Amino acid sequence: MKITIYGAGAIGGYLGCELARAGIDVTMIARNRTLAAIRENGITLHIDGETRIGRPAATDDTAKAGPQDAVIVAVKANAAPVIAPQIAPMLGPETAVVTATNGVPWWYFHEHGGALAGTRLETVDPGGVQWHSIGPERAIGCVVYPAAEAIGPGVIRHISLNRFSLGEPGGGKSDRILRLAGALKSAGFSAPVRPRIRDEIWLKLWGNLSFNPVSVLTGATLGQMAGDPLVRPVIAAMMAEAQAVGEALGVSFGVTYDKRIDGAGKVGAHRTSMLQDLDAGRKMEIDALVCAVQELARVVEVDTPAIDAVAGLVKMRAQVDGLYP
Repeated sequence: MKITIYGAGAIGGYLGCELARAGIDVTMIARNRTLAAIRENGITLHIDGETRIGRPAATDDTAKAGPQDAVIVAVKANAAPVIAPQIAPMLGPETAVVTATNGVPWWYFHEHGGALAGTRLETVDPGGVQWHSIGPERAIGCVVYPAAEAIGPGVIRHISLNRFSLGEPGGGKSDRILRLAGALKSAGFSAPVRPRIRDEIWLKLWGNLSFNPVSVLTGATLGQMAGDPLVRPVIAAMMAEAQAVGEALGVSFGVTYDKRIDGAGKVGAHRTSMLQDLDAGRKMEIDALVCAVQELARVVEVDTPAIDAVAGLVKMRAQVDGLYP
């Protein structure tokens, strides 16, 4: 199976290293120092007390990669629309495109069923660039659970978890998703195929849309936010509103938001990805994690005053530093 990973950061590098070590034909799309480092030294992965080296192919030219069986998009959600046209040379007749990005995916209403089927989301796909240049029929959903960080060009530190949940937008277990899951499993990943991938997207989004922007406003860790008597109710209010939106779309959450908050709190002194982006001066995934939920709320006519307030504050916080839009 030929797999290209677009993006050689923490998650993309983790995937690329382990897939290459498993003998999968994998190519990394990378740039600048990261591209040079992978070409010269491969990808170095620090995991479970050991150091592993994977040697995937690497290029910055998607035309050189050629048609693939699967393209895994492992860039920040705000970068996905920008790179979408560059994926075209890697798309053969049967190529799947795996959205290993945070937040609401651009294909969300593809094969959704009901009156909203085919609806496009401007917050995550401005102008429908991904919908038109990639095509929703190619999309495979992916919920990314591993925590990892890039500590240098081509050098990744794995922190926890190895699960990449997969799902067809219309449900079911297609040949293409089973092949992809098999490739991931051969490299040591957990890759369950979910019949209702949107439920799992929302379960992760539930925490990201609340903890991430609040962390940017407060500078606090997960443990601090979950345990604070004034901050916790804000997060709970955002989650309650998001649950109402998700349920209006047919999503089943399975746990209460109090348990979801408690689970995040147990992680302790972890700084969210959005706070890490702020610290590093990188653009943040505000649209995919927060504004997309607002857009969905307007679609299903659910009021979201807490989400709206925090969205306004975090966008201004990012604008002050030139990190939004």
